[in-house]
Amino acid sequence: MGISLFLASVGLKAGPAFFETVTTPAGAAWVTAGLAITMIPLLATGLFAILVLRMNYVPLTGLLSGSMTDPPALDFATAQAGGEGPSTAYAAVYPLAMILRIMAAQVLAVILC
Repeated sequence: MGISLFLASVGLKAGPAFFETVTTPAGAAWVTAGLAITMIPLLATGLFAILVLRMNYVPLTGLLSGSMTDPPALDFATAQAGGEGPSTAYAAVYPLAMILRIMAAQVLAVILC
């Protein structure tokens, strides 16, 4: 509930200035950087897992969902797989990804402050 209220307040405060900001060159650069930061690691991991490790698609979907710490992605992967296959990989990866997120935030705070 808290994250929903936070995101709603940020969205409401962005208001009409959001579109104007995104259409500027700097705004487009930020949107492109965000897209790259989100997509490149997922695509690289997926390609590496399929081509090099010869990983099956079903556990790979759970692995990628867990690495993003994204329960809705796990629900989608489980629905697509028709079983609980992705959940095993998700459960194996999720704790490590969450710990690394917490540690990365602390390291960035120490380095940048």
